[in-house]
Amino acid sequence: MTDPNADLTADFIEATRSSYDAIAPAYSAEHPDGLGEGPVETGLLTAFAELVRTATAGEAQVADIGSGPGYVTARLNALGLRAFGIDISPHMVALAREAHPQLRFQVGSMTSLDVPDATLDGLIALYSTIHIPDDRLPGVFAEFHRVLRPGGYVLLGFQAAEDEHLHLSERYGQDISLDYYFRTPARVASFLTRAGLPLYAEVLRKPQDEEKRPRAFILAYKPPAAD
Repeated sequence: MTDPNADLTADFIEATRSSYDAIAPAYSAEHPDGLGEGPVETGLLTAFAELVRTATAGEAQVADIGSGPGYVTARLNALGLRAFGIDISPHMVALAREAHPQLRFQVGSMTSLDVPDATLDGLIALYSTIHIPDDRLPGVFAEFHRVLRPGGYVLLGFQAAEDEHLHLSERYGQDISLDYYFRTPARVASFLTRAGLPLYAEVLRKPQDEEKRPRAFILAYKPPAAD
Protein backbone atom coordinates (compact mmCIF):
# COMPACT_ATOMS: atom_id res chain seq x y z
CA MET A 1 0.00 0.00 0.00
CA THR A 2 1.21 3.49 -0.83
CA ASP A 3 2.31 5.60 2.14
CA PRO A 4 -0.80 7.75 2.79
CA ASN A 5 1.38 10.59 4.08
CA ALA A 6 3.58 10.72 0.99
CA ASP A 7 3.22 13.67 -1.34
CA LEU A 8 0.52 15.35 0.74
CA THR A 9 2.56 18.53 1.16
CA ALA A 10 2.87 19.13 -2.60
CA ASP A 11 2.00 22.73 -3.40
CA PHE A 12 -1.01 21.96 -5.61
CA ILE A 13 -2.44 19.55 -3.02
CA GLU A 14 -2.11 22.05 -0.19
CA ALA A 15 -3.62 24.81 -2.34
CA THR A 16 -6.58 22.60 -3.26
CA ARG A 17 -7.12 21.55 0.35
CA SER A 18 -7.03 25.08 1.76
CA SER A 19 -9.23 26.44 -1.04
CA TYR A 20 -11.99 23.88 -0.53
CA ASP A 21 -11.76 24.30 3.24
CA ALA A 22 -12.44 28.01 2.71
CA ILE A 23 -15.44 27.55 0.39
CA ALA A 24 -16.87 24.33 1.86
CA PRO A 25 -19.97 25.84 3.56
CA ALA A 26 -20.97 27.98 0.57
CA TYR A 27 -20.22 25.21 -1.94
CA SER A 28 -22.24 22.65 0.03
CA ALA A 29 -25.16 25.07 0.38
CA GLU A 30 -25.20 25.76 -3.37
CA HIS A 31 -24.67 22.12 -4.34
CA PRO A 32 -26.52 19.94 -1.81
CA ASP A 33 -26.84 17.44 -4.66
CA GLY A 34 -24.63 18.53 -7.52
CA LEU A 35 -25.97 15.87 -9.86
CA GLY A 36 -29.52 17.09 -9.48
CA GLU A 37 -31.93 15.00 -11.48
CA GLY A 38 -29.88 14.99 -14.66
CA PRO A 39 -30.93 11.89 -16.60
CA VAL A 40 -27.47 11.31 -18.09
CA GLU A 41 -25.70 11.45 -14.72
CA THR A 42 -28.40 9.37 -13.01
CA GLY A 43 -28.27 6.76 -15.77
CA LEU A 44 -24.48 6.52 -15.65
CA LEU A 45 -24.43 6.09 -11.88
CA THR A 46 -27.06 3.37 -12.18
CA ALA A 47 -25.12 1.62 -14.95
CA PHE A 48 -21.89 1.86 -12.93
CA ALA A 49 -23.61 0.34 -9.89
CA GLU A 50 -25.06 -2.49 -11.97
CA LEU A 51 -21.71 -3.30 -13.55
CA VAL A 52 -19.96 -3.34 -10.18
CA ARG A 53 -22.63 -5.51 -8.54
CA THR A 54 -22.58 -7.95 -11.45
CA ALA A 55 -18.79 -8.30 -11.27
CA THR A 56 -18.74 -8.81 -7.50
CA ALA A 57 -19.51 -12.06 -5.68
CA GLY A 58 -20.42 -10.39 -2.36
CA GLU A 59 -21.19 -6.86 -1.20
CA ALA A 60 -19.42 -4.40 -3.49
CA GLN A 61 -17.10 -1.83 -1.93
CA VAL A 62 -16.69 1.46 -3.80
CA ALA A 63 -14.73 4.67 -3.11
CA ASP A 64 -16.03 8.11 -4.07
CA ILE A 65 -12.84 10.12 -4.66
CA GLY A 66 -13.30 13.85 -4.16
CA SER A 67 -16.57 13.20 -2.36
CA GLY A 68 -17.21 16.82 -1.31
CA PRO A 69 -20.56 17.19 0.50
CA GLY A 70 -21.17 13.44 0.10
CA TYR A 71 -24.24 13.36 -2.14
CA VAL A 72 -22.68 10.96 -4.67
CA THR A 73 -21.53 8.65 -1.88
CA ALA A 74 -25.10 8.61 -0.58
CA ARG A 75 -26.51 7.87 -4.03
CA LEU A 76 -24.11 4.98 -4.51
CA ASN A 77 -25.21 3.46 -1.21
CA ALA A 78 -28.85 3.90 -2.22
CA LEU A 79 -28.00 1.92 -5.38
CA GLY A 80 -26.89 -1.03 -3.25
CA LEU A 81 -23.13 -0.43 -3.04
CA ARG A 82 -21.05 -0.15 0.12
CA ALA A 83 -19.57 3.23 -0.76
CA PHE A 84 -17.36 5.54 1.28
CA GLY A 85 -16.00 9.00 0.50
CA ILE A 86 -12.48 10.42 0.37
CA ASP A 87 -11.82 14.15 0.08
CA ILE A 88 -8.74 16.36 0.40
CA SER A 89 -10.64 18.97 2.47
CA PRO A 90 -11.19 18.25 6.18
CA HIS A 91 -13.98 20.85 6.21
CA MET A 92 -15.76 19.10 3.33
CA VAL A 93 -15.40 15.76 5.11
CA ALA A 94 -16.89 17.24 8.28
CA LEU A 95 -19.89 18.58 6.34
CA ALA A 96 -20.38 15.24 4.57
CA ARG A 97 -20.34 13.39 7.89
CA GLU A 98 -22.89 15.83 9.28
CA ALA A 99 -25.18 15.43 6.27
CA HIS A 100 -24.77 11.64 6.05
CA PRO A 101 -23.88 10.38 9.54
CA GLN A 102 -24.54 6.76 8.62
CA LEU A 103 -21.81 6.78 5.95
CA ARG A 104 -18.02 6.74 6.10
CA PHE A 105 -15.93 9.72 4.98
CA GLN A 106 -12.20 10.22 5.37
CA VAL A 107 -9.60 12.85 4.54
CA GLY A 108 -7.15 11.82 1.84
CA SER A 109 -5.58 12.59 -1.52
CA MET A 110 -6.10 10.66 -4.75
CA THR A 111 -2.35 10.97 -5.34
CA SER A 112 -1.70 8.65 -2.39
CA LEU A 113 -4.78 6.67 -1.36
CA ASP A 114 -4.94 5.15 2.11
CA VAL A 115 -6.53 2.02 0.65
CA PRO A 116 -4.96 -1.47 0.47
CA ASP A 117 -4.07 -2.98 -2.89
CA ALA A 118 -6.86 -4.62 -4.93
CA THR A 119 -9.62 -4.09 -2.34
CA LEU A 120 -12.15 -1.93 -4.23
CA ASP A 121 -14.77 -3.24 -6.63
CA GLY A 122 -15.34 0.23 -8.02
CA LEU A 123 -14.10 3.78 -7.86
CA ILE A 124 -15.77 7.01 -8.91
CA ALA A 125 -14.24 10.47 -9.33
CA LEU A 126 -16.66 13.17 -10.48
CA TYR A 127 -15.16 16.61 -11.15
CA SER A 128 -12.17 15.95 -8.88
CA THR A 129 -9.39 14.91 -11.28
CA ILE A 130 -9.77 18.38 -12.83
CA HIS A 131 -7.52 19.72 -10.07
CA ILE A 132 -4.64 17.37 -10.93
CA PRO A 133 -1.87 18.72 -13.23
CA ASP A 134 -1.06 16.69 -16.33
CA ASP A 135 2.29 15.52 -15.01
CA ARG A 136 0.64 14.06 -11.91
CA LEU A 137 -2.34 12.43 -13.61
CA PRO A 138 -0.50 9.20 -14.58
CA GLY A 139 0.36 8.66 -10.90
CA VAL A 140 -3.27 9.21 -9.88
CA PHE A 141 -4.53 6.67 -12.40
CA ALA A 142 -1.80 4.25 -11.28
CA GLU A 143 -3.26 4.61 -7.77
CA PHE A 144 -6.74 3.87 -9.13
CA HIS A 145 -5.38 0.74 -10.82
CA ARG A 146 -3.60 -0.33 -7.62
CA VAL A 147 -6.63 -0.17 -5.33
CA LEU A 148 -9.09 -1.81 -7.77
CA ARG A 149 -9.64 -5.53 -7.79
CA PRO A 150 -9.25 -7.23 -11.18
CA GLY A 151 -12.60 -6.77 -12.91
CA GLY A 152 -13.34 -3.55 -11.01
CA TYR A 153 -14.67 -0.38 -12.66
CA VAL A 154 -13.83 3.32 -12.52
CA LEU A 155 -16.18 6.15 -13.54
CA LEU A 156 -14.78 9.63 -14.19
CA GLY A 157 -16.70 12.84 -14.82
CA PHE A 158 -15.10 16.12 -15.90
CA GLN A 159 -15.60 19.29 -17.90
CA ALA A 160 -14.21 18.72 -21.40
CA ALA A 161 -12.04 21.24 -23.25
CA GLU A 162 -8.94 21.34 -25.44
CA ASP A 163 -6.23 21.36 -22.75
CA GLU A 164 -7.45 24.46 -20.90
CA HIS A 165 -5.92 25.67 -17.62
CA LEU A 166 -7.94 27.98 -15.38
CA HIS A 167 -6.75 29.55 -12.12
CA LEU A 168 -9.20 31.09 -9.63
CA SER A 169 -8.09 33.36 -6.82
CA GLU A 170 -11.60 34.09 -5.51
CA ARG A 171 -14.83 32.13 -5.17
CA TYR A 172 -17.88 32.67 -2.96
CA GLY A 173 -16.18 35.83 -1.66
CA GLN A 174 -13.22 33.82 -0.33
CA ASP A 175 -9.55 34.19 -1.27
CA ILE A 176 -8.43 30.89 -2.77
CA SER A 177 -5.79 29.47 -5.08
CA LEU A 178 -7.47 26.78 -7.13
CA ASP A 179 -6.33 25.38 -10.48
CA TYR A 180 -8.57 23.61 -12.98
CA TYR A 181 -7.27 21.46 -15.83
CA PHE A 182 -9.86 20.76 -18.53
CA ARG A 183 -8.93 18.04 -21.03
CA THR A 184 -10.44 16.23 -23.98
CA PRO A 185 -11.96 12.79 -23.36
CA ALA A 186 -9.36 11.32 -25.74
CA ARG A 187 -6.52 12.72 -23.63
CA VAL A 188 -7.99 11.39 -20.38
CA ALA A 189 -8.64 8.03 -22.04
CA SER A 190 -5.02 7.82 -23.14
CA PHE A 191 -3.83 8.37 -19.53
CA LEU A 192 -6.22 5.69 -18.30
CA THR A 193 -5.18 3.15 -20.95
CA ARG A 194 -1.51 3.66 -20.16
CA ALA A 195 -2.31 3.01 -16.49
CA GLY A 196 -3.84 -0.36 -17.39
CA LEU A 197 -7.47 0.81 -17.30
CA PRO A 198 -8.97 0.33 -20.78
CA LEU A 199 -12.22 2.04 -21.72
CA TYR A 200 -15.64 0.44 -21.41
CA ALA A 201 -17.79 3.43 -22.42
CA GLU A 202 -17.58 7.15 -23.07
CA VAL A 203 -20.34 9.81 -22.99
CA LEU A 204 -20.15 13.50 -23.91
CA ARG A 205 -23.06 15.70 -22.81
CA LYS A 206 -23.53 19.16 -24.33
CA PRO A 207 -23.52 22.18 -21.95
CA GLN A 208 -26.85 22.80 -20.25
CA ASP A 209 -28.27 26.03 -18.78
CA GLU A 210 -25.32 28.10 -17.44
CA GLU A 211 -22.64 25.48 -18.10
CA LYS A 212 -19.76 26.73 -20.27
CA ARG A 213 -18.20 23.38 -21.24
CA PRO A 214 -19.43 19.93 -22.23
CA ARG A 215 -19.50 17.24 -19.55
CA ALA A 216 -17.51 14.09 -20.30
CA PHE A 217 -17.93 10.75 -18.56
CA ILE A 218 -15.55 7.84 -19.00
CA LEU A 219 -16.15 4.33 -17.70
CA ALA A 220 -13.03 2.17 -17.60
CA TYR A 221 -12.10 -1.13 -15.93
CA LYS A 222 -9.22 -3.14 -14.58
CA PRO A 223 -9.00 -6.31 -16.70
CA PRO A 224 -9.84 -9.54 -14.87
CA ALA A 225 -6.92 -11.73 -13.87
CA ALA A 226 -5.92 -14.32 -16.43
CA ASP A 227 -6.98 -17.90 -15.63
